[in-house]
Order: sequence, then structure tokens, then C-alpha cells
Amino acid sequence: MGTIVEARGLHKHFGTIRAVDGLDLQVGAGEIYGLLGPNGSGKTTLIRLLIGLLRPTSGIASILGQEMPNKAILSQVGYMTQGSALYEDLTVRENVVFFARMCERIRPARVDEVIALIELQDRARSLVRTLSGGMRQRVSLACALVHHPRLLLLDEPTVGVDPQLRFTFWEYFRRLAGEGVTLIISSHVMDEAERCDRLGFIRQGKLLAEGNAAELRAQAGAASLEEAFLRFAGGAATGGKR
Repeated sequence: MGTIVEARGLHKHFGTIRAVDGLDLQVGAGEIYGLLGPNGSGKTTLIRLLIGLLRPTSGIASILGQEMPNKAILSQVGYMTQGSALYEDLTVRENVVFFARMCERIRPARVDEVIALIELQDRARSLVRTLSGGMRQRVSLACALVHHPRLLLLDEPTVGVDPQLRFTFWEYFRRLAGEGVTLIISSHVMDEAERCDRLGFIRQGKLLAEGNAAELRAQAGAASLEEAFLRFAGGAATGGKR
């Protein structure tokens, strides 16, 4: 299984703040990798470094073997931001079509397919500014998926989404991974972390531990992922190792 995403010695500093602090990461093809940590831990900054929206203070981030930033790679990447990046005066369908055309010529049937996935067929002609926050989240996901990316970077993709639709999303994520698509998903929701193939615990820009959910619980001697994270974070704060 080839490496799709790699970070080596990655740093991003904002003045005295080390948002990403010497991070190494490798994610393979068809893997669902979860970035798990509290708000402010560096997850969003790391994703922006990987996709090339930020330049690192030092270190290297690469996608498909190409050092980022690299515009030629972006047509193969889907990115769903934590905050809405939609055009409020366009309809749901117009937004999806716009993002599709930025990458390549997309069949209309594909646009209809992703709108059906997010269960907004009846609102396809509605202006985005008339939608609820949860509905906007769903449209953002459709825009990230429409061009069949090889890599999906999803920053808190299920915030504001009801439990049934969240289940549908994760079923689709698993199907994509089965087709060889790589997904990196940031979250602070522990039950979602159980659905990932592999997890990285992040705190203060550092990768504290990696592994699947069972491995991380076992390494920490914890009954839950939340407890495991707290134990790894406590060990990092005191300079201890597990």
C-alpha cells in the first residue's frame, strides 16, 4: 500500500505559538486516518499545511509524492473546511457544479449523486443562505466529493449533522476507502474515532500516539479512547513516555 500523505519534521509557528511542532506522519492508500484532539490542538493547521494553504516554518508536507504547495496535485484532493466555504447567493446545485468545474468536466449525474448522498434533493434549488448550519455542512461535503478525489481531507465533517445522516456519511467513507480513496478526518468526537483504521492523538501540535483504537487503549491501559487520550496527554505534559 503506497504512501499518499507524508509529513517530515513539520513545524508551523505563529510568533511564539507552535501550532504544529515537529510532526511526522504517513498515511497510506485506502486508509481512514483520524486526527483526534481538542479544539486548538493543531488539527486544522496540520490539514492546511498538508494541502498547501499554509507554508511550514520548517519541514516537508507531501501528497502523492509531491511536496506541497503544488497546484497540480489539488485536482486529486477534496477538502472540506471546518467553516463554510460556500457561496451563499448560489443554490445548492450551483455550488456543487461550481466546485466540480474547478477541477474537471463532471457529468451532471455525478452532481445529482452527491446531492442525493447528502439528502438534499428537495433543496437543490434553494439558495445556500436559506439553509441551516447542518445543511450547509452537508453541501460542503458534496462539494469535496464531487470530483472523485484520491485524497479527502475532512475537518470536523459531521458537526451539526443528525445521527442517522452521520451513519450514512461513515458508510460512504468506508466505501470510498474500499475503492482506494485515502481519508484524513479530524474530530474531537471519540465515538467517531472508533470508525477510523488508524488514529493520531494530537495535543499542542505534537503527535502523542498512533494506532488503531484497540491498540491505543491497550498502550494506555485505558477502557476508553477518551481515557487513553488523557493518559497520553498527561504523560506528554510531564515528559513521561508510555
